[in-house]
Amino acid sequence: MQYVRLGTTGMKVSRICLGMMTYGSKKWREWVLEEDDSRPLIKNAVEAGINFFDTADVYSIGVSEEITGRALKDFAKRDEVVIATKVYNAMGDDVNNRGLSRKHIMASIDASLKRLGTDYVDLYQIHRFDSETPIEETMEALNDVVRAGKALYIGASSMWAWQFAKSLHVSEAHGWAKFVTMQNHYNLVYREEEREMIPLCIDQGIGLIPWSPLARGFLAGNRSTAKNEDDTIRARTDAFAHSMYYQPTDFQIVDRVTEIASKRGVKPAQIALAWMLTKSHISAPIIGASKQYQLDEALAALEIKLDQAEITALEELYQPHPVLGHS
Repeated sequence: MQYVRLGTTGMKVSRICLGMMTYGSKKWREWVLEEDDSRPLIKNAVEAGINFFDTADVYSIGVSEEITGRALKDFAKRDEVVIATKVYNAMGDDVNNRGLSRKHIMASIDASLKRLGTDYVDLYQIHRFDSETPIEETMEALNDVVRAGKALYIGASSMWAWQFAKSLHVSEAHGWAKFVTMQNHYNLVYREEEREMIPLCIDQGIGLIPWSPLARGFLAGNRSTAKNEDDTIRARTDAFAHSMYYQPTDFQIVDRVTEIASKRGVKPAQIALAWMLTKSHISAPIIGASKQYQLDEALAALEIKLDQAEITALEELYQPHPVLGHS
């Protein structure tokens, strides 16, 4: 396993982060693995050297955090893993059980810690930007979470670059804990983040940990414009993916990925991940794995070194997309 600093922090994380949204309850999403099916994959990830695990309170409405906590307690030492979780999304019907108010953040961090079975998380992230709460209120509350020892670092996820810049400025002006990571939407068929967010993060030394590096499985090269019976459960039921990708040029890029993969004798998903790993400013893409071969392929992608001609071939077909993933 390869390890890198998370942004400009001193903390080292595996070059691949295991996304825990896949593990939880089928009552939340049909394609999610229940606990008994999840544990072998988590155990194998730990044994392979992955030390970075990303979940969120909203994943399976808390069940993902519970499974994550129990598995890591059984398979790893607490101080040898990096646990990340998130706050923002509605966790119930109450009007205050959502967003980034001080009230919700303080209640949510305690609830997440209880579900995870730990005294602290290594990285506490805001899942989205809350336009209804003053950013000063949010950042002060997050600072208090850090000062209380309930989180070591704080991070953010998809938002406009100006919102992220404002958040960093507010923290700096008050001497509060600053965001050290950005979990943004980024992959070969969605590269709008290269316009403003990624340059901002490079300038500020922010660790980039992109979500959906394989475009929710689209870059595996086995999707079509229609929802076929032969598709995986997630491919058939993931309306979110159908709303974000599947443009004609997206399929052309997948064809290029498949072509390079065929020449190298590897899988398309490995080429898509290897492309992302060529970006030195990316700390650790977050991958999901519902089957062992998916984890194995992701790990093997670490050894694939693309040359400049291949990188150019993969990037040259890209066409601008509407901004997606901020909500």
